Amino acid sequence: MTIAEALERLMRHGMPFRFEAYDGSAAGDVDSQFTVRLLTERGLRYLMSHPGDLGFARAYVAGDLEIDGTHPGDPYEMMKLFRSRLTFKVPAPGELMQILRSLGINNLVVPTPPPEEHLPKWRRVLEGLRHSRARDAEAISHHYDVSNRFYELVLGPSMAYTCAVYPEVDATLEQAQAEKFDLVCRKLDLQPGQRLLDLGCGWGGMVRHAAEHYGVRALGVTLSEQQAVWGQQAIKQQGLDHLAEVRHMDYRDVVERDFDAISSIGLTEHIGVRNYPSYFAFIHDRLRHGGRLLNHCITRPNNTGPASAGAFIDRYVFPDGELAGPGRIISAAHDAGLEVRHAENLREHYAMTLRDWSHNLVQNWDEALGEVSLGTAKVWGMYMAGSRLAFDLDEIELHHVLAVKSHRGGASDFPLRPTF
Repeated sequence: MTIAEALERLMRHGMPFRFEAYDGSAAGDVDSQFTVRLLTERGLRYLMSHPGDLGFARAYVAGDLEIDGTHPGDPYEMMKLFRSRLTFKVPAPGELMQILRSLGINNLVVPTPPPEEHLPKWRRVLEGLRHSRARDAEAISHHYDVSNRFYELVLGPSMAYTCAVYPEVDATLEQAQAEKFDLVCRKLDLQPGQRLLDLGCGWGGMVRHAAEHYGVRALGVTLSEQQAVWGQQAIKQQGLDHLAEVRHMDYRDVVERDFDAISSIGLTEHIGVRNYPSYFAFIHDRLRHGGRLLNHCITRPNNTGPASAGAFIDRYVFPDGELAGPGRIISAAHDAGLEVRHAENLREHYAMTLRDWSHNLVQNWDEALGEVSLGTAKVWGMYMAGSRLAFDLDEIELHHVLAVKSHRGGASDFPLRPTF
């Protein structure tokens, strides 16, 4: 049995692409826009030892599997087709053994993963317990301490690596990122002279926007050293160093209190669902009475599935990342003593943001390869396209949760109707 024949037998509704293997076999739709080529036996071993997204990612990132008809920086249309038409079946035990024998039982042995892959969860215990300070720092470094120039090429001048908010359908990415930061400022009702703490501040986009446009004294903290260095330089270049600061530190080490507002834009995904109580307790402790929190994070449409991401995301993109439904986040905030006043789902905006990031990667592909490996660039293309599709299909969402630390007598300092 050839490799192509074996693959065909695993397809429930046929093969919606052209497939060619190194053993000379071929199958599938000859008129398809996409041709998948399995080039090496190592690629076959990746696929057989970990069938699913992890095996595919390993073969693709390592260069053992190629795809014609799509750009590696934006394989969205290919992934959309595969999701809509590609379905596998579970063969009977006898048929499965026949397939395995024909392909070679020895190919179930796992090859060494590509260097872009992070350690498996069982080996990460050497870095500390899940979501310990040391392990969180290593996970953040794996994803963010890549190359500031690479992020500039993908994210654009705003250096905002979170969901933008598009005021109009045809708004540019930069307009949408500015609107995102401004919406957060409006929801927090920031006023000149107030103090803002931005948790997981990235390259300092929120603190710079709040300082420049709202006159607040803003402190941002990040676990990424490269982000902190870039952010501080940007603050000085904009002449905002009398108002804004980015520190390289764990948010749990912030000792200042009585902030008028706290923003958390894209941090909650990294802290772990079990740590929600301590996370919101920290925020409650650092806010003044009447102070507000805006929590911006990726969420799940329900809490019935596992909190952890799939194997590909965990190994290549966000090690130890976890997501929960908005209800769980709201409940955790309430349990910590915060009063939630507003929640909003912006998932369509994240699909549009990822579309524009992918466009940037394609446009700057050659320069990007001067900053990161080809494998890393492929990871980014696949991760952004796959995430865009997941937002399109409502498999993941993006929620703003606005809360206040009410006064002891119950006053919230919140208007009768939202003003943002």
